[in-house]
Amino acid sequence: MLQPDISAAVNVRSQVFLQEDPELAAVYARLRQLDPTGQRFAAVLRETVDQLLNGEVTGRYDWKDLFKTEKTHAGTIVEINLQREFRFDDGAEMDYRIAGVDVDCKYSQTFGGWMIPPEAAGHLCLLVWADDYRSCWSAGLLRIDRGWLNTGNNRDKKLTVKAEHRNKILWLWHNAELPENVLLHLDPVDRAAVFAQKSGQTRLNELFRRAQGRRIGRNVVRTVAQQKDYMKRVRGNGGARSALRPEGILIMGDYDSHRAVAASLGVPVPGEGEFVSVRVTEISAGTTARPAAVLDGRRWAVAMPEDEPCVAPELPKHTK
Repeated sequence: MLQPDISAAVNVRSQVFLQEDPELAAVYARLRQLDPTGQRFAAVLRETVDQLLNGEVTGRYDWKDLFKTEKTHAGTIVEINLQREFRFDDGAEMDYRIAGVDVDCKYSQTFGGWMIPPEAAGHLCLLVWADDYRSCWSAGLLRIDRGWLNTGNNRDKKLTVKAEHRNKILWLWHNAELPENVLLHLDPVDRAAVFAQKSGQTRLNELFRRAQGRRIGRNVVRTVAQQKDYMKRVRGNGGARSALRPEGILIMGDYDSHRAVAASLGVPVPGEGEFVSVRVTEISAGTTARPAAVLDGRRWAVAMPEDEPCVAPELPKHTK
């Protein structure tokens, strides 16, 4: 986290950039208007990485397992997916036209590794970076000045921004939280236990058993199940939800009624397309020290390791 004096300096510098460059100010304001919290940006980056990994077909969850050609095209896919999400117009000379201004989009999986083409000189660039291992991302705007670029160039004559000039980037979001790649960050022993299972259904059962209290997105479910009907493998009527209920495990989805249960239990609330599993135990009506949810007319709390397993209650009917 930035120290207060450094943060103040950054804010002052940002105000100078905005005052001296009206086009920069207009693009900055438009992007912040489109995505005040950065959640849409983060979702696009999460989906793009997942798209490249293609876990449903390949079973991959680690960026290192991508082929070189796949990594090379990551920037193009980020550019396309951002334009699709925000419906940017095509630029006259650069990738996008935002607030009436041409903006080029450059993505790098290495911070500072953005490759700037010669024709971008004088134009605004949207510089994007994401790190699945650190679960964070950044996006900022920079008016390209040739003097701020390294002199060495690759075959395409693209240059990188000198480290000492990265402080001229006007950050829209810096080191923001990237939705977690659960399989990548799961304990290796737990991950091995999940993938040791023979069928997609038993792999999903093991995932929800071992990754309790974490938001698990649909792509994780696809990667583990590796089946077209992966959502069926989560639900009741033979899916993980009914298979784990005898062990006291609830699997909450993104329905409003399920989110309310998660909030009452004090566990992460599932976002769009997410699931959260947790083992519960029945507690007495007079117990107030633990967050509790009322289900089937009884009070339930997150189970402690020492609590004996019991059959979990039925979740409320689905409502949005």
